[in-house]
Amino acid sequence: MPELRKDAVTGRWVVISTDRQKRPNDFRVERASVIGAAHCPFCPGHESMTPPEVLAFRSNGGPPNGGGWDVRVVPNKYPALRVEGSLDREGEGLFDRMNGIGAHEVIIETPDHSKTLAMMSEPEIERVLWAYRERINDLKRDIRLRYILIFKNHGASAGATLEHTHSQLIALPIVPDYMRDEIEGARHHFAEKERCVFCDIIRQEVAAERRVVHETSEAIALSPYAPRFPFETWLLPKTHGARFEDAPRQQYESLARMIKSVLMRMDRALERPDYNMLIHSLPFSEQALELYHWHVEIIPKLTRTAGFEWGTGFYINPTSPEEATETLRRFS
Repeated sequence: MPELRKDAVTGRWVVISTDRQKRPNDFRVERASVIGAAHCPFCPGHESMTPPEVLAFRSNGGPPNGGGWDVRVVPNKYPALRVEGSLDREGEGLFDRMNGIGAHEVIIETPDHSKTLAMMSEPEIERVLWAYRERINDLKRDIRLRYILIFKNHGASAGATLEHTHSQLIALPIVPDYMRDEIEGARHHFAEKERCVFCDIIRQEVAAERRVVHETSEAIALSPYAPRFPFETWLLPKTHGARFEDAPRQQYESLARMIKSVLMRMDRALERPDYNMLIHSLPFSEQALELYHWHVEIIPKLTRTAGFEWGTGFYINPTSPEEATETLRRFS
């Protein structure tokens, strides 16, 4: 059984998941497993190589755990957290722990082994976003869970272990520190100005135009003013909303177009970099709907976090957001 353990000094929670030792690529040199379609567990015809699906979209119908699917969601074969069991919170002296209860799922974004997310059509990407929404709405009914993170690791240096394009979902019984920090920053801004800080950022960046990578009537892609990493890009809906899963249909359509646009620009400008994509959404244990604004972050893996960053929490970014914006704009 995985465990969640709390650092007594920083208050930071850590997942201790010894089951993950079963993963075949742990502790090896960074290199995504190059498995051809004939042996890929995510390819059609190989559904028996994954745990039974929890969701699938089949435009032409078909039986569960069979072929004909467009998007397929399965439990992770090597989960960081497990659904079964109880939290059993307890103390060990000054230390706190609980069982590693949660969910860990894989969203297989397309049956086509050769496609990347950037290569997929806008309707195909939108289907993936709807799969995210359905799984979040299903899992949030579990009263043990407080936060769900949707993320994508593309490429070995971003943490991917299989090349067939996919993303992941992890549901947690606690709210991560980085999300608490974002909410507290948004709360402080709202208390002072009675406005959403993300809405203010959108208004200011649209007016200034210096860091806007791409803009539509529904959404904006921008280089944040103080990015941690080169070419870090945020995608935000222009209409205020706190939770990704509560967004109206047109925002998923717009977000699909924006994701494709930004990833294609990065592929052309940066020669198809590895990247992480994260969806930041208000925890369903929070009711601060007026002050938080859901958004997507895309972070190309162009630099490494080293001693200074780990020791100080500061980030050294060798590329200004203005320079990154100009570069990405050129590759429309």
